[in-house]
Amino acid sequence: MEQLTVAAPSKHYPVFVGENALQQLPLLIQELTPAVTRILIITDDNVAPLYLGKVAALLSSETTVHEHILPHGDQEKSFANYIACQTKALESGLDRRSLIIALGGGMIGDLAGFVASTYMRGIRFIQVPTTLLAHDSAVGGKTGINHELGKNMIGAFHHPEAVIYPIECLRTLPVNEIRSGFAEVIKHALIKDEVFYRALHEEVRSLTEVGSGTLQKAIVTGIQIKADIVRQDERENGVRALLNFGHTLGHAIEAELGYGKWTHGDAVAAGMRFALRVGAAVYGIPLIEEKEMNAWLIELGYPPLPAGLEAERLLARMKKDKKSHRGTVQMVLLPRIGRAELLEVPDPLLKRELQSFLAAERL
Repeated sequence: MEQLTVAAPSKHYPVFVGENALQQLPLLIQELTPAVTRILIITDDNVAPLYLGKVAALLSSETTVHEHILPHGDQEKSFANYIACQTKALESGLDRRSLIIALGGGMIGDLAGFVASTYMRGIRFIQVPTTLLAHDSAVGGKTGINHELGKNMIGAFHHPEAVIYPIECLRTLPVNEIRSGFAEVIKHALIKDEVFYRALHEEVRSLTEVGSGTLQKAIVTGIQIKADIVRQDERENGVRALLNFGHTLGHAIEAELGYGKWTHGDAVAAGMRFALRVGAAVYGIPLIEEKEMNAWLIELGYPPLPAGLEAERLLARMKKDKKSHRGTVQMVLLPRIGRAELLEVPDPLLKRELQSFLAAERL
């Protein structure tokens, strides 16, 4: 097991990654001050049969534990489920010394964290991610829910007390979930660490055969990259926006198709491919690695865009992105692998490249 520290300006907290990391949970809770009065575990109906009983059994019999199980899927990161969680917290008698445990993937972590950030104006919570994708979302303090007009547009910055990442949970994931999470691993490498990217490209040629050791190394490196960025820019006023590489189009695709129809990672992978294309047009020097990465993503099983997407509708959604400024889309682009920057991209160029990108996907 490995231990890291997220050192954000407003809060420092530990991240435990590895086999049997769950054993840290009762120890952490016992050390919290003031002492925890009640615990609410929020999870979903995919995770609950696998891990809810195990997590609940670890918790002290001296602390009352409540459970709330939601339907799975990103479409469930909704106002309705936010209210349902708040109702459960109130009915369970949670007070300001209580604790929420987010047990699940990115949807659960974002939603449960937002519930914790607003219940009684903010109570403590712990992230226990069970998916590869959640290695990104569980770290950094971003919480929120979706709106039909935009993904993660309503939320708060609220850091957990700790992140406990039991790597053994990844063994129960279907390959599409591994693929979804691995897109964020690739993102971290592309924006910050060319050596990491080269190593991933060389070592990982199939997501059905990747070993837990390789995944743990990739998770730890990705978390270290994100933690360093969060340390510099906690509330996304500058460099933290670079973590949105691939997300400008990715979020637009998710919203346009309907949340949950495509995995977040598949949408981000498509968004990264598009960002490389836009970068080539903006900088006037195509990245040699663009074709290489596109071929690699196809080899790893990332799908082409589904039919029916329209450039104008996607562009309209991209304009609602949180990074947009006065109606102008800002995208994270790569002048080279390992270096990223946020630039305004004019509408005519974006529309042209979107039309070209969509046409190429239909071939």
